[in-house]
This record gives sequence, structure tokens and C-alpha cells, in this order.
Amino acid sequence: MSNTAEEFDAVINVCRSLFIKKTRDYGTAWRILRLQSITDQIFIKAQRIRTLEEKQVSKVGDDITGEYIGIVNYCVIAMMQLDCGPETPLELNPDEVEAIFDSKVQETRNLMFAKNHDYGEAWREMRISSLTDLILMKLLRVKQIEDNQGQTLASEGVKANYQDMLNYSVFALIKLGVK
Repeated sequence: MSNTAEEFDAVINVCRSLFIKKTRDYGTAWRILRLQSITDQIFIKAQRIRTLEEKQVSKVGDDITGEYIGIVNYCVIAMMQLDCGPETPLELNPDEVEAIFDSKVQETRNLMFAKNHDYGEAWREMRISSLTDLILMKLLRVKQIEDNQGQTLASEGVKANYQDMLNYSVFALIKLGVK
């Protein structure tokens, strides 16, 4: 029997640990990125995963696990940037960043459990490649919303799409056995 809460938390702990270490190494250099650049970084990672899934050979040697971890962390960065205004300094306190990271993940985790209730954890029966495709689809949606200056007629905004991509990445990492 699987325990989604424990599995989710274990995967997030891996992602969070890397994020915090990089924050301590580099500071919050990511603050210079515009939201569109963060979206493109996520796209690069998702496209690389898809290419590796199709070719089944990596000439660089990195596997898809690291790319999914990167997507999780860039989604959190994107959600943080959404909350930052022009008055927000480029360099943020690492302890403050850690607390904001936890807040964004908790909010996204709550959304995941609400959707899991409604969908009956259908993700467990999905192929990892389908999760990759869903992430790519969400990225195309986000890019279109960004191109429309954030204006939507009937759809969710970019934040909900980042949350879904984060959750799909966590699902993939659970299926890959990350703990």
C-alpha cells in the first residue's frame, strides 16, 4: 500500500535540500530572471526529459531524475517571483527563502491532495512519459498566457499551472523511486 503523503514529503525533501544548498552557494541570483525566463528554463528541462525518454541515451550522463528535481525547484522559484514586486531586493535572506519555499510547497501539496481526492490518484496508473507530456502541455499554456500579458478568458492563471507541473514532477519522482 502506498502512502502519498510520505512519498510526496520524501521527494520534496530531496528537492528542498538541493534548493537550500544552492541558495547558500549562489544566493538568490534567480531573482534576476523574468518569469518568462523561468518558464523557458522549465521548458528546457522538460524537453530534455522527453528527448531522453525517446532516445533512451544520454550523452551528458545526467538522468531524468535531476531534471524533474530541477522542474520542482524552478516551479517554486516561479511562484516566489510571482509574489515579488519591483521593491523586492535581488538578494533575499536564505532563511526567509527557505520559509517561502516551504509555504509554496505546502500550498501546492494541499492542491495535490484536493485533486487526488477527486481523481482517485489516477497518476499512479500513468506512464512517466505521460507526466512529461502533461508538463510540456502546461508549459505551452503558460507561454501563451505570458504572451497574452497574463490575460485569460476562461482558464487558470500561471500559478495554477506551475503548481500542476510541480505536482506532476513529484509524481514522476515517486514513480522513479526517489526517497
